Amino acid sequence: KCDKTIENIKWSIDQNIPTFGICLGNQLLALAIGGDTYKLKYGHRGCNQPCIEHDAAGKETSKCIITSQNHGFAVSDKLPDGWSSWFTNANDGTIEGIRHESGKFFSVQFHPESTPGPEDADYLFDEFLSVLQEKSVAV
Repeated sequence: KCDKTIENIKWSIDQNIPTFGICLGNQLLALAIGGDTYKLKYGHRGCNQPCIEHDAAGKETSKCIITSQNHGFAVSDKLPDGWSSWFTNANDGTIEGIRHESGKFFSVQFHPESTPGPEDADYLFDEFLSVLQEKSVAV
């Protein structure tokens, strides 16, 4: 049902336009790059979902943030080359965020703008703004 949106995301990636997907945007970005999604047996609902961050190589870090979520689908762990898991849910291990090795394209399944904890996810917007600033200098 989101075919046109997925096509627009593909176009943005082809044009090298930095992209930050949030919530459904995580699933749409995954579909745009050739990934897949699946229905969760139990959706993630509420403002207390713990997510573990992964480094650029996909390895778990010691950072776990508390997030706000409301979704019933997840991104499959079969991602194309150059893409890796950025966050996983600490409760069930599902992917909660993906990113490209270029650092220009990334997404999270949760709602960083909801500030569910003590503004746990604010730094994600800083990261995106940093990518935009780098692109504007490069142009």
